[in-house]
Amino acid sequence: MTDRAALTLTPAPFAGDAALARIWDALPAARIVGGAVRDVLVDRAVADIDLATPLPPEQAAEALGQAGIRVVPTGLAHGTLTAVVDGRGFEITTLRRDVQTDGRHAVVAFTDDWREDALRRDFTINALSMARDGSVFDYAEGIADLRAGRVRFVGDPATRIAEDYLRILRYFRFQSRYGRTPPDAATQAALRAGIPGLAQLSVERVWMELRRILAAPDPGEGVCLMAQLGVLHGVAPELRAEPLVPLQASGAPADPILRLAAMLDGDPASFAERLKLSNEDRDRLVRLRATPVVPPDADDATLRRLLADYRRADLIDRVWLSGGDATLRQRLKTLEQPVFPLEGRDVVALGVAPGKAVGALLRAVRGWWLEGGCVADRDACLAELNRQACATAAITQNASKEVK
Repeated sequence: MTDRAALTLTPAPFAGDAALARIWDALPAARIVGGAVRDVLVDRAVADIDLATPLPPEQAAEALGQAGIRVVPTGLAHGTLTAVVDGRGFEITTLRRDVQTDGRHAVVAFTDDWREDALRRDFTINALSMARDGSVFDYAEGIADLRAGRVRFVGDPATRIAEDYLRILRYFRFQSRYGRTPPDAATQAALRAGIPGLAQLSVERVWMELRRILAAPDPGEGVCLMAQLGVLHGVAPELRAEPLVPLQASGAPADPILRLAAMLDGDPASFAERLKLSNEDRDRLVRLRATPVVPPDADDATLRRLLADYRRADLIDRVWLSGGDATLRQRLKTLEQPVFPLEGRDVVALGVAPGKAVGALLRAVRGWWLEGGCVADRDACLAELNRQACATAAITQNASKEVK
């Protein structure tokens, strides 16, 4: 295939981007590559803009510097630098070809051949590039695949996977977002055959990709395919695909941790430790599994008691996990969060010495408050505190007399 544009978008999609214009002024032969081109073609919001250039990294850095653009050498050995314009970072990589791969990392050499660079990429829909004037270059029939909703490896699927086993998980990420047709027999066979190679990946990268899969608007079919091919078990034996289907059907939000909580069949803390989830993700996953199921016929008193002991958001998520009853979720959203009106100093003010007795009395009064549906105000709780303190003092006094 010659280096000829497959199509030209008019007007050029990024013509009004002043920061990008400065980079193109410094590197006129550079093109936008990868996800930004793909998403423009399917009319999706573009998150990050990455570029490629035929210039060696040192020459690219020099040209940017002469244009007054700050350059961060983020990975010069692999041909990557970051140009910072108006506080925005643009990753720019010199065109490359693979010299050697080991299933995760590649030894690369630089090239000025756009086609050679494109054909080393993972999927055809990621092998597109776009020039400043909106010309789109397609060396692997990625445009046709994008239009057909087909996620296809560039070249032989088994070869692409053997170069980097992370591509197995990346396949399902893109299938969940862009795929409308199932993989062909060769792709399915390559995905199955590559499962042992997943052991070479760091758990951090595995979780990063799994999280992205679960964050897709509609990952159900993709995750079920992962289970069918054995990939899901190879990644995380504790996960089951089946619960994801009714959760999505209920209209639950595209929340990866909520979906993970539905799929997890095992101890959440152990799972989080093994895959090295962030503290925030780990804590939320543990809470979601520990939060009680909200009874669908619960009265307001029951809901107030639950709101007093658990986070509102976690209770609503728990409803999603139990079927997503809309009325119940709305009631949880609108009920006022009850707050127990007493503190330890209220007990001490009655003459109770600081220590275990203070906590015991607070817990007793709070139990009374909960049993009453969390509606007793501060005055009522103080009265109950005084009653219980007197009762406790009387019991203690009687016990002391019996000992004597």
